[in-house]
Amino acid sequence: MKSLRLTLSLTITLLFAAELARAGTSAQQLTADATHECALGRQAHTRAERVQHFAQGQAFGEQAIEKDDLSPDAHFALFCNLGEQLRIDGESLTSLFGFRRMMKELNRTLELDPDHLDALSARGAVLVRIPGFMGGDKEKGETLLRQVIAREPAAVNARLSLAKSYCADGRHEEAIALATKALDLAQSLQRADFIPEARQVLSQLRAQAAKGN
Repeated sequence: MKSLRLTLSLTITLLFAAELARAGTSAQQLTADATHECALGRQAHTRAERVQHFAQGQAFGEQAIEKDDLSPDAHFALFCNLGEQLRIDGESLTSLFGFRRMMKELNRTLELDPDHLDALSARGAVLVRIPGFMGGDKEKGETLLRQVIAREPAAVNARLSLAKSYCADGRHEEAIALATKALDLAQSLQRADFIPEARQVLSQLRAQAAKGN
């Protein structure tokens, strides 16, 4: 019993110390921490690990925004973790409330910085994925993704999103070329958070192309 009380006391003390440490952390650092957690979550091998990283990233993102609501990067970092939480069990939208909250952060990012390339890429990905009654627009989304790629030749996520959209339309060769380039870029840039998804997407596209033939 004494040992349990000691453990609980130590846990409370550590949590309090961590809270004090976060209170003195800058919005910029919290944003970096949120972004890092999102990247770690993408690389995690188990569902539990992904949930933990994205939840921690969400907490960091919310704290960053509390300190600086005018930081587009803070809002995007929060968007990243909210969006990945919705994708934990696949590409389906598991929560309408979660989707609306995610989009609120994405829209706020672009309101603060209309040229935020990661946010523009994310908006393009959303537009090609969601149905029209939810605001989706495949043509507009693909155009936006192509614009991001033109402005940022090293864009990985935009290529993957565009590849999946092309594949859905039967444009398999173009889709595979985009995904192959995305994987090459992820590896050359050492983007460990994108490599697993790029490999998975490329494998899926090749399987779809084989069926189409």
